[in-house]
Amino acid sequence: MNTNNIPPKAPLTVVKVGGAVVEDDAQLSQLLRDFSAIEGRKVLVHGGGRRATQTAARLGIESKMIDGRRITDRDMLEVVTMVYGGLVNKNIVARLQASGINAIGLTGADMNIIRSRKRPLKDGIDFGFVGDVEKADGKALMRLIETDVTPVVAPLTHDGQGCILNTNADTMASETAKALAAFYDVTLIYSFEKPGVMADPDDNDSLIPVITRESFAKLKADGTVSGGMLPKIENALAAVEAGVSRVIITKATAIDGRHGTLIV
Repeated sequence: MNTNNIPPKAPLTVVKVGGAVVEDDAQLSQLLRDFSAIEGRKVLVHGGGRRATQTAARLGIESKMIDGRRITDRDMLEVVTMVYGGLVNKNIVARLQASGINAIGLTGADMNIIRSRKRPLKDGIDFGFVGDVEKADGKALMRLIETDVTPVVAPLTHDGQGCILNTNADTMASETAKALAAFYDVTLIYSFEKPGVMADPDDNDSLIPVITRESFAKLKADGTVSGGMLPKIENALAAVEAGVSRVIITKATAIDGRHGTLIV
């Protein structure tokens, strides 16, 4: 088959921001300036778990976590819907508008872009209203993006039966990037407080420059990588294996893609 007449895919960058960056105004402002400076098509996916925990505490609602995952009962579902889909999402959208980026805030329920199913019991643990992604609609997002709109995606999905579900933001970023890889040459950047994946979390000079599926298994087995970094790398590897061109885990001040840990 002659592929010479097939035009190359346009580049698109998906940036996921979470952790302390979302909570710190100065760090978030810098990240949004850097994000605004990225040329071409782009999508921002955000977390906001610490803000949800703070808001829940003010409302007298206890936050329960298991292995870094939030137990989401009905009260907590109301909190995360308000915080992720409202407070955090709309503040980011407003600040991007101030930078000249025509942004739109979305959850997975909007335009049916990300459908999920309620997580079943896992090792006897009921995570409540937590969603495991079943399908992301890259075509719907593509149509928005091609009207010069920048989606800002909150970590909420829906089950198609009228129920909002709390969904891991790293997973949201991975699934969004994978769905868009059918239409674009996608770079996925996970940004947080550290320069990348560290061999020693307390030593910023211990950056692991490249991680493969094989090296990840070793890092996981010997305990070098643990906690919340495990699902982040799992999602990054899944994205690469599904056709995302580049995945980088890096510091929020380095989302230009030149620094950090490259997942291959």
